[in-house]
Amino acid sequence: MLDLNYVRENLARVIEACEARNYPIDFLNDFANWDGQRRRAIAESDRLNAERNELSQQIGALMKEGKGEEALKIRSSANDLKERITRADSLRDESERRMREILSVLPNIPHESVPVGKDESANEEIRRWGTKPEFDFEPKDHVDLGTALGILDLERATKIAGARFAILNGAGARLERALIDFMLDTHTRDHGYTETLPPFIVNASALFGTGQLPKFEQDLFKLEDERGFYLNPTAEVPVTNYYASEILDSSQLPMKWAAYAPCFRSEAGSYGKDTRGVIRQHQFEKVELVKYSLPENSYDELEALTHDAETILQKLGIHYRIVALATGDLGFGSAKTYDIEVWLPSQNTFREISSCSNCEAFQARRANIRFRRAGGAKPEFVHTLNGSGLAVGRTWIAVLENYQQKDGSVVVPEVLRPYMRGVEIIEPNAK
Repeated sequence: MLDLNYVRENLARVIEACEARNYPIDFLNDFANWDGQRRRAIAESDRLNAERNELSQQIGALMKEGKGEEALKIRSSANDLKERITRADSLRDESERRMREILSVLPNIPHESVPVGKDESANEEIRRWGTKPEFDFEPKDHVDLGTALGILDLERATKIAGARFAILNGAGARLERALIDFMLDTHTRDHGYTETLPPFIVNASALFGTGQLPKFEQDLFKLEDERGFYLNPTAEVPVTNYYASEILDSSQLPMKWAAYAPCFRSEAGSYGKDTRGVIRQHQFEKVELVKYSLPENSYDELEALTHDAETILQKLGIHYRIVALATGDLGFGSAKTYDIEVWLPSQNTFREISSCSNCEAFQARRANIRFRRAGGAKPEFVHTLNGSGLAVGRTWIAVLENYQQKDGSVVVPEVLRPYMRGVEIIEPNAK
């Protein structure tokens, strides 16, 4: 969430940022109107309080002089002022409430280095790693490969749950588990992250803290429970909120967390998009990276987090690229995002496998996560960062498609073989 005073004092800048994000700005006119009403209510309350104080002094003086009847008349006027002050204060409170409601659906301000553009067509490629695999046959997609190998069953998953669910069997299930362990081991052993296993159910307060609520409730699975629980859409939610309403010491920063979690999203508004296979599912798994940073270091930490995430693909030997998202393609809470896009031979294109974002103080302000510098300084909001390290299902797809063989088998990348009990090739009905 943006700072109320910042928006009030920089409304033109905020409007410009929203326009760059291709985000509607009509409600900002409401913000200005409520702000004007708030200012008028405060001025009126201050004026009436001054008047009331003056009357109180007069009443006191009259009582000392024994002029009780005159004091009683003035007290009646003072009581009327009290009611008017209450109404002015109530109007001020209502104005502030409406302004904060607007702030709750206002996106973050893009960093000055973010490419300006209305949609993903304005994204800028930063770099590439590796080369495309060469095949002397027509490469299959992960659905045909997985189905033929007996490791992917979409039909029975639909029978059990519905569309956009999948069942992995045998070596397919083991490959998923191997990827999770490999990612966690890499990030904790090589990159210095602390592993955490968060709850898979979260409350509304946590979702507000990271920006999913109130604006994106339709994308969530809400439980039919009087406690207002939701299925976790990403481990970013519980891990970012770990220190909600707490004050950290600056010496603790940066903090680096790595978390495995299943994720659940309704994918509202995306029907008809990526419906084949397991690219876009209601249930999927990720290893999430979350950082708490000092404000002055957060963009260096973003570069490091992105590097940590892409290292997974380097170790797997899979071609990818890094893309800086344009203003119109940024996520709601992000000030700057790099997408890592992996090469999928069947589609002859790159597809997103991770988004690495610096949210600056946007989430910390919503979740009230602060830190204090040495010497008893005034608390400040931390900067929060997050990124998939990586999306496990899409990495599973990338392994199948990039390591497929002409006979339909799949070579297991060397770094995964210890996690696969030494299995080097996935063949039909492999266990």
